[in-house]
Amino acid sequence: MTAPALEVIGLHVTFGTGARASRAVCDASFRVAPGEAFGLIGESGSGKSTVLRALSGLNIAYEGSILLHGRELPRVRDKAFFRHTQMVFQDPYGSLHPRKMVNQVLLEPLAIHGLDRRQERVDAVLEAVGLGPAFRFRYPHQLSGGQRQRVAIARCLILEPEILLLDEPTSALDVSVQAEILNLLHRLRTERGLTYVMVSHDLAVVAHICDRLAIMNRGEIVEELSVAALRAGTATQPYSRTLLEASIGYRPVIVDEAGAA
Repeated sequence: MTAPALEVIGLHVTFGTGARASRAVCDASFRVAPGEAFGLIGESGSGKSTVLRALSGLNIAYEGSILLHGRELPRVRDKAFFRHTQMVFQDPYGSLHPRKMVNQVLLEPLAIHGLDRRQERVDAVLEAVGLGPAFRFRYPHQLSGGQRQRVAIARCLILEPEILLLDEPTSALDVSVQAEILNLLHRLRTERGLTYVMVSHDLAVVAHICDRLAIMNRGEIVEELSVAALRAGTATQPYSRTLLEASIGYRPVIVDEAGAA
C-alpha cells in the first residue's frame, strides 16, 4: 500500500500559557494521498490555517506528528523539506518583496538550493503560470493582483516541489481573477502530478479544486467527506449540515479556461 504523501496524527496547537492558553487545534488527524487535492474548510477561527502553518513548518510549537511519505518530520524543517513542499500565501500583495524585480524573486530560491540553469528555469516557470519571460523585469507594484499571485505560484513551482500548501490563494482577488487562478492551479496539478492541501472558507473553491475535504469547527475536524458528497449535500454531522445550509448561495461552478461553465 502506498504511503500517504502527507499524514497528520493527533495534531494539537495551543497559543498562550496558563489561564490564557487557547487551544487552536485539537486532535486533528487526516491523510493526503500522492496526487490528491485535500481541502480544509471552516469558519474564521476554526483552526484550518493553523493546521497549514504547522504543516509548512511556520509554527513549530505543536503536539502530535506530521509525516511526509511515511517519515515523521522534525519540528524544524530542513532544506530538503522546502524543495518538496512549498506554500502559496493568501495575500499576493504582501508575499512579494516590493523592491525586488520578478527575476530576482524567482532566482533566489534557485540560489539557496544550488540549482543550475537558473535563467532557463525562470523563463520556463513564468511560461507555465501564463506570464512569460517579459515579466522578469517588472516590480510587484507594476503587476495586477492576479499577476502577483501567478508570480507567487511560480516562486513555489521553480523548485519543482511535490506538494503545494494553499492558504486561501484566491480570497484577496476579484471574483473574475479567482476563476483564472483556480483554473491555473487545476491545470498545474494535472500536468505536474502535484499534491495539494488547500485551506478555504469558500465551498465553491474547494469543490472546484479538491477531491476530499475535512470540515473544521473550533479547532476540531468534525467530518471528512468527498467533494461528490459535498455537492450532494450528504454530510452527516449537524455542524457540517449547518455549514452547507448556510452556504446555499455559494458558486457551484467555476468557469473553465475556455470560458465554458
